[in-house]
Amino acid sequence: MEFVRFFTHYGMHFLVPGLIAYLFFRNNWIKVWLIFIATMLVDLDHLLATPLFDPNRCSIGFHPLHSYYAIIIYIALLIPKKTRVIAIGLLFHMLTDFIDCRWI
Repeated sequence: MEFVRFFTHYGMHFLVPGLIAYLFFRNNWIKVWLIFIATMLVDLDHLLATPLFDPNRCSIGFHPLHSYYAIIIYIALLIPKKTRVIAIGLLFHMLTDFIDCRWI
C-alpha cells in the first residue's frame, strides 16, 4: 500500500502536471510543465521542519508555504494572467499534498 501512496504522490507531482500542461496549454505545454515542476520549490519550506522528513506528517497547515494563508495567496495569483500558470502549479501541488494527507 505504501508503494501505491508513493507512486500516486510523485506521479501527481510530476506526471499529471505534464498531462494538464499538454491538455490545456498545448502550444507551450513543455514550458508550462517546467513552470509547474518549478513550483515544487515550495517544498523548500520542509527544510525548516524537525525532523526534516516525516512520511506521516501532513504538509498542509504545517509548513509555512503549505499554510492556509499561503493557499489563499495562491488562489489570488489566479487573477492576474501573468501569474496564472504559477498559481495553477502551486494549487495543484497543494491538492497533491492534501490527497497525500488523506492517506496518512
